[in-house]
This record gives sequence, structure tokens and C-alpha cells, in this order.
Amino acid sequence: MIRVACIGAGYFSQFHYGSWARMDGVALVGACDLDKAKAQATGAPDFDDLGVMLTEAAPDLLDIILPPPAHAATIRAALTAGIKWIICQKPFCMDIDEARSIVAEAEAAGARLVVHENFRFQPWYRAIKAELEAGSIGEVLNATFRLRPGDGQGPEAYLDRQPYFQQMPRFLVHETAVHWVDTFAYLFGPASAVYADLRRINPVIAGEDAGHVIFDHGPMRALFDGNRHLDHVADNLRRTMGEALIEGTQGILALHGDGSVTRRAFGLSEVETILGPDTWDGFGGDCVHALQSHVIRAMTEGTPLENTARDYLRVIAVKDAIYASAKEGRKVTLEEVE
Repeated sequence: MIRVACIGAGYFSQFHYGSWARMDGVALVGACDLDKAKAQATGAPDFDDLGVMLTEAAPDLLDIILPPPAHAATIRAALTAGIKWIICQKPFCMDIDEARSIVAEAEAAGARLVVHENFRFQPWYRAIKAELEAGSIGEVLNATFRLRPGDGQGPEAYLDRQPYFQQMPRFLVHETAVHWVDTFAYLFGPASAVYADLRRINPVIAGEDAGHVIFDHGPMRALFDGNRHLDHVADNLRRTMGEALIEGTQGILALHGDGSVTRRAFGLSEVETILGPDTWDGFGGDCVHALQSHVIRAMTEGTPLENTARDYLRVIAVKDAIYASAKEGRKVTLEEVE
């Protein structure tokens, strides 16, 4: 049995705890939160002190479900306690310098550190990746994702779920679009340059909540078109959070708000369903479970890891380039920020 402990019991942690609880070969041995009542509510052995949990629960893996200001200290505490497997929520650390330091410390300690960037594990992106690898739409030239969760209007925006969103000085890209920075890299390879136009629509929040980002991925271009005020056709606006088109010389792949993926061949009007509508009631097609299962397979079977913290440094660099581009009003290459 792999012994897993978690720190953090806020809104999103429900998906982490729920996944660990139904995973074969895993024992959930601890939940830690400064609010011990929240830790108790998870159903796992509860703690309000990380050091005590690491000593008494003796986990093989620590799952960090905390915001960025707590990442570095928590990872260092885990390394000091001899934990060799760590998953840490995104956005990872406070900035790229802190992230680089933490990655170096983890590697020096012989620990495997994975960033919990789960969107690439959503079933529709796995299906799209398989289509691209099979060459089913030819050479990809354009891709567009339209973020339309419809949750950003009015003075009460985000307060019912993640109220700290209102205070984040960098919001749309730092908290949300970073998912597609990683997903675009997964689908199309690393970005070499970005051009961004960001803006704030809702005056009650501190950061940007709408914008466009163009990514250079070799000869193709990907567009992230994000606006948290607008919606899309979906019974659950948070399932896919929007719609996508991936356009190639031999056809088009489309992601719809119900999680389905369709393909239309070039020059034809018929549409073929590649992946049917999503039926998972929880978050994102059960992508949290897919990511956590992926890490457990790496622990038990030695399979390659995706989203190592070392690899994720590139995602942070792209995010920094996006903000630099928006500030300076020009295309920024990754060489300028790495």
C-alpha cells in the first residue's frame, strides 16, 4: 500500500481526497489543515500541524493542496522529513526563481516532485492528442480555445467558491490560462514566443479577467481567447470551461462544452464523433484521479512522469512572457524570460 497524506482542505481539495479514497493500493493516512475541522471533514486521520502529520502518519507521498505562498515552505518541510514523492498544486511557487530553487532542492534530496496540473489529463485532451499523433487532420496550422466559464460577473464573482480570486493581482493567466499554457505544450510542443492583450472587466477584482494570447508553436499558432464574463453551450460550464478548434490541412477537431470531441474531414460537411459526451459528475472528466493514478503508476511500475516540477519551469517561463508581452505591447520570445 502506498501511504498518502494531504495538506490543505479548501474547496478544491475535495477532488483530491475523493480520488485518493477510491484508489486501489493507496491508504489515505493523513489530512492536515490549520482549520482542524476542515481536516476532520475529509474523513482521513486529521492533523493541524504538518510536522506532526509527517512524523506520525509516515506517508510515502505528500499531496500539497495549498496556494502558492505556502508551497516552498511545505515542500522543504517534506524534504526535511525524508519524503521522496511530492505532488504540489499549481500555480507552482511564487515566481520562477523560487520554483527553480525548490526544484534544485528536491532533486538534490532525491525526491520526485510533480506539479498538479491536471487539465492535460482531461479525457478530451487525451483523445485530441491521440488524433494528432495519428495524423488524422494532417498538418496542424491553427488552434483556438475560447474560455467561457461565465462566473466573473458582478460584485459576488468567485466568492461562493474561491474568494481569494478577487484579490489576486494576476488572475486570468496566473490562475486559469496557465492550464492551457501546459495543455498547448502537451498537444503542440513547447511555445517559442507569445503575444498577449490582457484586460480587467470586473472592477471588484484586482487582476485581469479577460484577454487574448497568441502562442507560436513552430509553424502553427494557438490562440487562448479568455473571458470569464461570458458563457458557452454546456450543462456544466466548468466541465471544459469553453470550446476548442484544432485545424489542420486535412480536417478539424472540435471540443464541445459537453466534453465530446468531433472530427470533420477537409472539404466535407459530415462530422464524426471521436469521444462522446462526458458523464462524470465531478471536476473535469475525473482528471484529478487520472493525474494521481499516473503518479501512483510511476511509483509502483516506474512509468515515465508527466508534469515534473523541472518540466513545469517552462510553463512558468511562458506565463512570465505573457505578462511581459501584455505590459510591453509586443511579441516576447521565451529566450528573453528564461
